Amino acid sequence: MKKTWWKEAIVYQIYPRSFFDTNGDGVGDLNGVREKLDYLQELGVDMIWLCPVYKSPNVDNGYDVSDYQDIMDEMGTMEDFDRLLEDIHARGMKIMMDLVLNHTSDQHPWFLESKSSRDNPKRDWYVWRDQPTNWEGIFGGPAWTYDPKTGQYYFHLFTKNQVDLNWENPELRRALYKMILWWLDKGIDGFRVDAINHLKKDYTDMPNPQGLNYVPAWPKMTNVEGIQELLAELRRETFAKYDVVTVGEANSVRSHEIGEWISEEEGKFNMIFHLEAHEEAWDEESEEGVDVDDLRLVLDRWQRSAQGIAWNSLYLENHDRPRTVSTWGNDKEHWWESATALGCMYFFMQGTPFIYQGQEIGMTNAPFDDIDMYRDIETKNMYRYNRLKGVPHKDLMATIKKISRDHARTPIQWTSQENAGFTQGTPWIPVNPNFNWLNVNEQQKDPQSVLSFYKKMIRLRKEHETLVYGSTHLTYLECPFVYAYTREYEDERYLIVSHLDDDTCPWWSPVEGKLLLSNYVSHLDGKLQPYEARVYRLE
Repeated sequence: MKKTWWKEAIVYQIYPRSFFDTNGDGVGDLNGVREKLDYLQELGVDMIWLCPVYKSPNVDNGYDVSDYQDIMDEMGTMEDFDRLLEDIHARGMKIMMDLVLNHTSDQHPWFLESKSSRDNPKRDWYVWRDQPTNWEGIFGGPAWTYDPKTGQYYFHLFTKNQVDLNWENPELRRALYKMILWWLDKGIDGFRVDAINHLKKDYTDMPNPQGLNYVPAWPKMTNVEGIQELLAELRRETFAKYDVVTVGEANSVRSHEIGEWISEEEGKFNMIFHLEAHEEAWDEESEEGVDVDDLRLVLDRWQRSAQGIAWNSLYLENHDRPRTVSTWGNDKEHWWESATALGCMYFFMQGTPFIYQGQEIGMTNAPFDDIDMYRDIETKNMYRYNRLKGVPHKDLMATIKKISRDHARTPIQWTSQENAGFTQGTPWIPVNPNFNWLNVNEQQKDPQSVLSFYKKMIRLRKEHETLVYGSTHLTYLECPFVYAYTREYEDERYLIVSHLDDDTCPWWSPVEGKLLLSNYVSHLDGKLQPYEARVYRLE
């Protein structure tokens, strides 16, 4: 494997509107990111991934872009961005932008032109049809909206305000490439590319034996044949011309497809984010936590498939997932132990670790009981469409309290002061009420905090090359609740052990092992304690 900077980096994802507000409007901003660079540098972060800050009506919090080359009003100005970029680089850090290529806002000038008449030159930059397919949108409801002025339907995979671009049009592709090159020339260091496996669609009806109004159409809009040619052109015309890192959000890609997506020989991206672990190892309908057996199977499959040919992204959380300590762990009796054990489990595999804001202090799901406390359009639509189908309010709220994307979007809990120190105004979304004890300020004072444990993990990975480039091998498979693996490189071996359960588990320490890190101060002979994690160097 080639050694390169992005394989050795620690990436920190920032959801700017919930990070830090400097002007009192209740929304985080670019200057808020600048003010917290000391914190990120002290944590050990090498690269920041910034969720969308482009001009946007914010129907989907910036994932509906109305101008790719301007900054949304709530976030500041392009001058603010330029200062942030300069400050990040001055610290030896890097920045990755979020890039939304599947769709634009319905307020984007391109779409306003496209919908103005059937013969407008940009009409074909979007997808228009006389007759819509029977598809359901990802956020619920029909995937097509009728435009009475021109008498046709336009396609939108997500909301009706996020209009899908027609990637079959070469002129549209050239305009997108020009925009991407503009950002790369500005000096950014990479892109996380949103919803990238949806660029190609097969616009035909889905089978509908149940006679539904709208049918989920995943096979018709995900990894459709011909998408690799589009992605190859995208890479060739843009990313390949710069020393940058690219991470594609490709949630339905499986490990056996790794070659064409991320291999060093023919891959279109350096890494991808997949959802297989979340889909296979955790049942959203169940009260149980993560299935460790399934988790091992999925993640080991990705580790082995990538070994020697490609590179993994390593993550637990992001802006689209609920808080892991509340879903895979135990955020009550074993909050601290499970937050650190889960972190240890994923952090030392082969790949680039991503930390989502607040994960490093063990932030939890919010106990929001009222649907009006939620802001996410996906959550709101899910509630609305399912109420129309007759699903009881109580059942829907139980699901929302477990899986809503808004759990990851409550403001960062900086202090125990009002609004968790996030803003002096009214937060755009309510703050999790546990901020009075769960916050950055308290954990910075505590050498045994979740934050301190993350700092130790980051330092350990940076100090031992084997924990970056070594091969990964599962071990200790006897206990169904223990995720253990070794990392091996040249003549070095390390053992990482994470017990992901509320009970104790039989286990014996390696005879010739030096303990480098643990989330317990004292250990039991022959047993792992609830959510106990350890890292050894094997002699």
